[in-house]
Amino acid sequence: MKSCRTLIACLIASVFILTIPGVSLAGYDYIDITQPYLRKLPIAVPFFKKISAGDDAAQLSRTLSDLLSDTLDFTGYFKIMNREAFLADPQTDAGFANVTFHDWTSIGAELLVTGGVLVKDNLLEVELRLYDTFKEKLLIGKRYKGGISDQRRIIRRFCSDVIYSLTGDRGIFNTKIAFVSTSSGTKEIYICEFDGYNIRRVTHAKTITLTPAWSSDGQWIAYTSYARGKPDLYIKHLKEKRGTVVSKKGLNITPAWLPNKFDLSATLSFSGDPEIYLLTGTGKVIKRLTNNKGIDVSPAWSPDGKNMAFVSKRSGTPQIHVKNLDSGQVNRLTFQGRYNTQPSWSPKGDKIAYSSMEKGRNNIFVIGIDGQGPIQLTHNEGDNESPSWSPDGNLIVFSSTREGPSRIYVMTGYGTDQRRLLTLKGQQTQPKWSPRMTRK
Repeated sequence: MKSCRTLIACLIASVFILTIPGVSLAGYDYIDITQPYLRKLPIAVPFFKKISAGDDAAQLSRTLSDLLSDTLDFTGYFKIMNREAFLADPQTDAGFANVTFHDWTSIGAELLVTGGVLVKDNLLEVELRLYDTFKEKLLIGKRYKGGISDQRRIIRRFCSDVIYSLTGDRGIFNTKIAFVSTSSGTKEIYICEFDGYNIRRVTHAKTITLTPAWSSDGQWIAYTSYARGKPDLYIKHLKEKRGTVVSKKGLNITPAWLPNKFDLSATLSFSGDPEIYLLTGTGKVIKRLTNNKGIDVSPAWSPDGKNMAFVSKRSGTPQIHVKNLDSGQVNRLTFQGRYNTQPSWSPKGDKIAYSSMEKGRNNIFVIGIDGQGPIQLTHNEGDNESPSWSPDGNLIVFSSTREGPSRIYVMTGYGTDQRRLLTLKGQQTQPKWSPRMTRK
């Protein structure tokens, strides 16, 4: 560990990373994310070693290790081991980098994270290491620098490195979730980080606001609002005070952005029948995408933007259909159940999650784009609606009334590890997972 003098060059607002020489992040053979019954990897995260003197370092060593455990646990990939079972304590050993691997393999830990924390003048330096205990191999070794307020960012950067080392994917640690909440007394859109932290209100229309949708770069959000007394489509930049309103006659609802383009689709009824149109990000209609006497709503795009799933009543009941934009061909996807809505296309392109009503209850299902399935993911726990995939395709966020008022929940793409994301006053509905965010 470098001395305290190395911290002087740190900028409090930024996180700097130094990779320990000789450490590669290329693992990829630890977690097969395509397996429906994934075996969770047992991982030990002892309290980190306090490098500098003082109560701040002591407290942070515990806070950061707990935060790391919680963040890794959220992914669904890991079994976090009970610290009471540990035979070794990196805080008191000769050094947190001097690992006696037998102490960890003997209690069943396949992976181990050790850390050291240095605090000086409101600056923070954290060294974190990931070990494969059975191979007795250092997988990741990095040193992170920043301000005290950067601790959550530091942990998430390391967790992203962990997931990349084990799966080849960067994970969800720089993503957010938009949702509708009645906490203020009316339906407004809120945003939180992927794990439910840092909730903030986005709209202040003091009326009904619905169906948030993220642009591919995470900088824009589209939604429907009754701020003018009828359902209009709002397209808003999240950081800058600019945007537009699509206020055509009739409905302007269910927006969905095209992947990697500043275009979006939405259901408009200015021609009389609710149909799906393609619009520019400034609200100009480009072309009509559906043309049928049945109601067409709720578009959802394939990752390559070549196919669009949507809900249509053209066969008599709401069912999910898929249109190929090149050929114009439309195929019905769902046949089981009489009320299938709210499609969400997996980022991997192979599945669509949706909500299906049977016997007066809504549940989440997943179906292959080839029609294989469907597979029911929620069972006998209130109404479960509005599924939305995480950008790595591993998790699904959804709303559920299983505890009474509608709340936001998260589960794996196979329906396991269902847990509540957050609790606010009122009800929370219509969650939408963002793409990976890039800092601007």
